[in-house]
Amino acid sequence: MKSWWRKTPEPAAAPAAPAALPAHHAEHVLRRLEWKVIRRLDGLLQGDYRTLLRGTGLDLADLREYQLHDDVRHIDWNVTARMQAPYVRVFTEDREMSAWFLMDLSPSVDFGSSELRKRNVSAEFVAVLARLLTSHGNRVGALLYGTGVDTVIPTRTGRRHVLHLLHKMLDRPTAVEGQVTRLKDLLASAASMIKRRSTVYVVSDFISEPGWEKPLAQLAQRHEVVAVRVLDPLELELPDLGLLTLRDAETGEQVVVDTHDAGFRKRFARIAAQRESELREALTRSNVDALELSTDADLVDAIVRFIEMRKRRSQLAAGSLPAHLKRVA
Repeated sequence: MKSWWRKTPEPAAAPAAPAALPAHHAEHVLRRLEWKVIRRLDGLLQGDYRTLLRGTGLDLADLREYQLHDDVRHIDWNVTARMQAPYVRVFTEDREMSAWFLMDLSPSVDFGSSELRKRNVSAEFVAVLARLLTSHGNRVGALLYGTGVDTVIPTRTGRRHVLHLLHKMLDRPTAVEGQVTRLKDLLASAASMIKRRSTVYVVSDFISEPGWEKPLAQLAQRHEVVAVRVLDPLELELPDLGLLTLRDAETGEQVVVDTHDAGFRKRFARIAAQRESELREALTRSNVDALELSTDADLVDAIVRFIEMRKRRSQLAAGSLPAHLKRVA
């Protein structure tokens, strides 16, 4: 099992997932996302988009009395001692921060057991986040990986740039089978190309040749890195569908399995659970936040949960999280 589980299983008997949207639909896709997704997020975030792109301004703008939820690390102890009351430093937010999307568009992301493939989920996430960030004046760029880093989109702002980015993600030829994903190559390219401190979103299913953990940790030492993991429920558990042909999405290797065998399904689920645990541990060791996007889940809910998690973590680090929330954070 280990040899073929390494890549995404694709059941021949399952309904075929729809093909990736053609490039001339990029405008239509962005309009649909703006109407159905971005409008919802604008109403839910209420300015908390900065949780997705944290600035690191260094210019001292003002001093003011400490208020609830302020970061205790910003307390000016000299002023506090003179005034006999806690005062915090207020910094000018650095608006020169940029966001980069490292897009894994290898053959394994073409899998999907429902209406969407993982590739479509990745593209929609990037389009939504890029539109949110650029609408507030931030710049976004991208590195696209197929069998190697084949496209670099420099950071710019504006809706036209987001549309160009989405077009590049959708207007790609079908990947050729026979080569495994080397996620470490994408991470190494990003480390050498992104000179200025940025927020980096690694959008991938993390089905890759081993060795990506160290480059990811090194990237996180300089930049704020978020691992955006796309997955499909069928990668975690197989239903009872009788005989199925599972195909390695990248090498083309095939194997016939009997999903009617309860023992086989349990072994499959156990191996999948072990891989999930190892992946989460690797991301934790690399010191990056992780956001999971499933092909059968709501994109807005996933993004909002992620933002709330980061907000609670920031409040906990600042020592300002309410006691009843510290127990569940």
